Amino acid sequence: MKAMLLTKHGGLDALHYGDAPDPVAGPGDVVVDIHAASVNAADYKMRLGSYAELKFPHILGRDFSGVVSAVGPGADLAVGDEVFGVTIPGTEGAYAEKIAIKAAIIAKKPAKLGHAEAAAMALTSLTATWALEDTAALKRGETVLIQGGAGGVAGFAIQLAKHIGATVVTTAGSRNHDYVKKLGADQVIDYAATDFARSAPPCDVVFDTVGGQVQSRSFAVLKPFGRLVWIAAGEAGFKTDRPDVKVLRPKVDRDRAHLDRMVELYEAGAVWPPAITRYKLADAAEAHRVSEGRHLQGKLVLMVR
Repeated sequence: MKAMLLTKHGGLDALHYGDAPDPVAGPGDVVVDIHAASVNAADYKMRLGSYAELKFPHILGRDFSGVVSAVGPGADLAVGDEVFGVTIPGTEGAYAEKIAIKAAIIAKKPAKLGHAEAAAMALTSLTATWALEDTAALKRGETVLIQGGAGGVAGFAIQLAKHIGATVVTTAGSRNHDYVKKLGADQVIDYAATDFARSAPPCDVVFDTVGGQVQSRSFAVLKPFGRLVWIAAGEAGFKTDRPDVKVLRPKVDRDRAHLDRMVELYEAGAVWPPAITRYKLADAAEAHRVSEGRHLQGKLVLMVR
């Protein structure tokens, strides 16, 4: 099969389009012919060596959509099923024409949702639902500040929070204000504002997808005994003077139940796909260049077939 191979830790030149062995379905596995794979910030961070050392060549890519082409013993899916899912951290493998994965952690794709859209919503929805529903336990009538609203996870989180019945405040660059308002944001604070706490109302929850100093400054907007949920690391060495605030990191397990939750929300009209920029699999390096710039609207998706 063709795949985008990471041959070393480093720059864009570490990515090479080439051949890799076809995967085989073991017990409980299926092989999926990938049609689309999403690009996530974790991908370029892994390329740079920010995580554990990898065995090269390594195939990046955490979420995908495609069609089951082989079924291992005990797997509860069938050849021809259209599916989407997210790989177990540390395995990856979605920047390729095929992937072997446990059937129990992927789900059937809604017929009305294209492969690019399903890939774009897989890890974003998984992360956002774990963060807002399971971890923050966001409730109707509460106010949430979602940092970096134009990104994939944050964009899904805006829609989910509105569906829950919360008042949604978000930060976004000026060119993305209209986009996040269409997603359902009640108030948009310009991303360039260094003191967003002056513009934000008191919040029950902050969901931080940006990290760094943004996370440090987020404590100022929280009500007494508020919850700060983060997926991007804060400033090294920072210590808050708000011992009343719960600081929480979502577990984001891979399971079918949370993917089915996305399908439920989509079919109810509560969420819809983000803005998508498409690339060929062979052009993954260019997608990484854009992703690394961190000024995205929606998601970047590699079209494999």
